[in-house]
Amino acid sequence: MEKTSEEQLLIELRTPGKERQAFSKLVSEYSEKLYWQIRKMVLSHDDANDILQDVFIKVWTNLENFRGDAKLTTWLYRIAINESITFLNKKRNQNSISIDDEESLVFNTLSSDDYFDGDEAQLQLQQAIESLPEKQRIVFQMKYFEEMKYEDMSEILGTSVGALKASYHHAVKKIEKKIEESD
Repeated sequence: MEKTSEEQLLIELRTPGKERQAFSKLVSEYSEKLYWQIRKMVLSHDDANDILQDVFIKVWTNLENFRGDAKLTTWLYRIAINESITFLNKKRNQNSISIDDEESLVFNTLSSDDYFDGDEAQLQLQQAIESLPEKQRIVFQMKYFEEMKYEDMSEILGTSVGALKASYHHAVKKIEKKIEESD
């Protein structure tokens, strides 16, 4: 499939009669990237798929509200992250999960997920990531796994580049310490 520039895709999304075809392009072009961002946050394949569907429903129903102040990808990531956070908060509240129980929840979620094929080291890394405060976890995942530029993360998260660099640095140190403690 030929990649369409964001600007051209946005024009097509706003052109009567072309919006469905353009939305189909949007879904096929961004599904995988958004899925993996969501999956890193919620861990479960099934939950990530459900949230991804919710993201695209929200995008479709709010397309006319997108002013174009930010890039389309920025807007998509922001929706995906917000939907993931909402999901995680609901899950925590429903299960009355304490912070101490989150590590065992991570282990149980990953080890019972048919789609997780990681080894013990990957499981340790995921547990360490999950032990981070939410903002540091999101910053770490975007930088480490997505190799996203700080400037793009700044637009998505509405945080200064300096604060993001500090969050990433602190996250790395906490992860290193957590992994050292578990060895």
